[in-house]
This record gives sequence, structure tokens and C-alpha cells, in this order.
Amino acid sequence: MAEFLVLGAGMVGVSSALALQAQGHTVTLVDRTGAGLETSYGNAGIIQVEAAEPYALPREFSKLFNYLFEVSNDVTWRLNGVLNMAPALWSYLRHSAPQKHAQISKIYSQLTFRSTADHEELIRDSLSEDLIQRDGLAMFYRESDEFEKATQKAEFLRQEYGVTSRIVDGKAYQQEESALKAAPAGVVHFTQSWSCSSPGGLTQAYCELFVERGGSFVSGDANTLQHTVNGWSVLTSDGEREAEQVVIALGPWSPELLKRFGYQIPMVYKRGYHGHFAMPTHLNRPFLDTANGVLVAPMKQGLRITTGAALVPMDSPAETSQLVRGVKALNQLMDVGKQIEEPQWIGTRPCMPDMLPLVGEAPNHKGLWFHFGHGHQGFTLGPTTSALLMQAMNGESNELITALSPRERLL
Repeated sequence: MAEFLVLGAGMVGVSSALALQAQGHTVTLVDRTGAGLETSYGNAGIIQVEAAEPYALPREFSKLFNYLFEVSNDVTWRLNGVLNMAPALWSYLRHSAPQKHAQISKIYSQLTFRSTADHEELIRDSLSEDLIQRDGLAMFYRESDEFEKATQKAEFLRQEYGVTSRIVDGKAYQQEESALKAAPAGVVHFTQSWSCSSPGGLTQAYCELFVERGGSFVSGDANTLQHTVNGWSVLTSDGEREAEQVVIALGPWSPELLKRFGYQIPMVYKRGYHGHFAMPTHLNRPFLDTANGVLVAPMKQGLRITTGAALVPMDSPAETSQLVRGVKALNQLMDVGKQIEEPQWIGTRPCMPDMLPLVGEAPNHKGLWFHFGHGHQGFTLGPTTSALLMQAMNGESNELITALSPRERLL
């Protein structure tokens, strides 16, 4: 058995630490703050079995036009952000070609399909059942033609990947969801996905389970990582910690750290925002307002409304136009309520241009393992890709391990 450092205590990092621990390794989990306080804190909290196909960059001129001029609320952008990400965005566009995207989806769908099963044991062992709802995710369509396209897509997802759904007329769905004061044209209710009323809380519960099982969680600065004669070291609040091997699970901060070790990793940084609202009527299940690019989910803090993507530099100040626009549109469907006063949350989804996470050993360093780049699905896929990481460490080989391997994709 070996000693490991795991850098980053989001869902991916904590899941990595638990998986290593289950293999009998000695593990120190390191984060600059606490578990689940960054991107894992503020996401929409959905374990997305239905997300069998990763989000491609549209290639149709009409959709790109809507993005360019921000007609759509799905994406906003700033010139400096797009220029900084230009090589990664160009690669993203190429990988979004229909044939290539279909190949990627065959890999990706195998990950999302098992995601709830891979979370199940950790939910049970961390005593977190009270945070989980197994009632699916609804997709709202405001226009009849868009609803018709969505029903056809839902049938394709069922046949191709085994993703199940209900197709519901908008007025019929309104009878199920008393919070709605107006009906959408129609709803696709994906039935296999789960939701969590506190994604940060679930991540913290997994971390507490790791500590209860004998793991060490310390505060430290990942940027102090050094390659030593015996392995790796990092400075923590408890002094220098050393280990034979290290897992980089820092999400969007991973590429910057790895530049020091000679790795140039292209990444598309998709910023998101959320706000909480004191909705007067309880919402039964989360839904995506597809016309306005906002996902709505009941949380412990209130009704959480989460935005789409902002292509901006990591250090850009908060700009909540997508949230404001989305809330205005949602009030046509339901009474959102008053926004709860709190610090504005900002999170960044770390998206690889080929839409697959990097999972496996670094090409040029023994004992340096990559586990990041999950895009929109780090919360969904943390336990799943951690299991694959363990297989890679054990020398196993299969289609998924090869597809996610840094050695195959960075050389």
C-alpha cells in the first residue's frame, strides 16, 4: 500500500480520497478552505443520469449568432475571456462535430448511467439520505415546436443509452406541480436522475466519512506542491506533508498548478452563478427552464436558481445579468419570491475541449495522477471516475480508462 496526497476537497477530490482509502492506502486530503466550499457547494445539486451526451458547442449559425449577441441566456461572454480560451474553444468546436460528439457520448453515457449507483453506498454510509430526492429532473419547454423536438430527443436517449423519461403536456404537469401559476408547452421528465438539497453538505458528509475511517484532512496550499526525491510534498497548516504519490483534483485550478511541471492543459472555463429565493410554495422537483438557461432546485437555503455559462477570465468580478434575466423569466411561470441576502456565489465548471475528464497518471511524472476536467458533471461523476482512477492505478485497462487517460490525450 502507498501514501497519497489528494489536492482539492470538492466532490471529485473527496471521492478520490475515499476510493484510495478503500484500497488500503494512507491518504491526506488537502484543501485551502474546507470540503465542498467551492464549485461543489454552489452547483444545482443534480446527479444527472440523463446527461448521457455532454454539452457540445453548437455549430449551427443561428445558435452561434444567439450566443454572439447574447440573445440566448445560456451563454454570456467577454472578449478577454474568449481570447484567453481561444485554442481550447477551437478544439471544443472541432470535438462538437456530430460524428465526433457521438463517439464521445458513447464513453460519457457509460459514466453518467452508473452515477447514482456509485453515489448510493456513500450516501448510505455518510448518513446523508435526508439530502437526497429520487424523483428525477424536469425539462420545461415554452414553445410547442421545441417540445416536439425534445420528445424526439428523449426517445433517442432511451433507445441509445437507456435514459428513461415521461413526456407530459404542460397543463397536465401544472396539476402535478402546484408551485406553477402558468403552464409550459410541455415537459420532459427524466426519471432516473437524483437531486440533492445541499450539494456542499453532501460533499462535507463524504469528507467526514473519510475522516471517520482514518483519513487525514488538512488545510494547505496546493501551489506549494513540490516533486521530491521520495515523491511529493505540500505545505499545510500542520507543516510539510509528504507522500509517494499525489492526485490533482483541483477542478479549474488544476491547469495553472500543472504548468510548473511542464503541462499545458487547454480548458474551457464556464462560470456560473446562483441565487436563493424565499419561494412561498414548495417546488416538488428541480427543473430546467430551457428557454432561459436557468436550473431551479429546492435547497436547504431556499429555492436555488443556477445560471448557464459565462466565458470570462477566472478572476473577473461578478456580473449577474444571466441570473437577473433568468429570474425575470421564471416569474412568468411561478412566484419565485424575494431573493435571500447572502454573498454572491461564483463557480467555474472546468471543461476539457473533448468533453471528457482527465483521469489517470501524468504522461511525464511517476506518481502524479490527474483527476479533473469534469465540466458540468463533477458532482455527478466524482465517485464514478474515482473508481476508474483506482482501476488505472491497479494497472487495469478497458475502454473507459483508455478514453479518459492523460497519456492518450496530452501527448
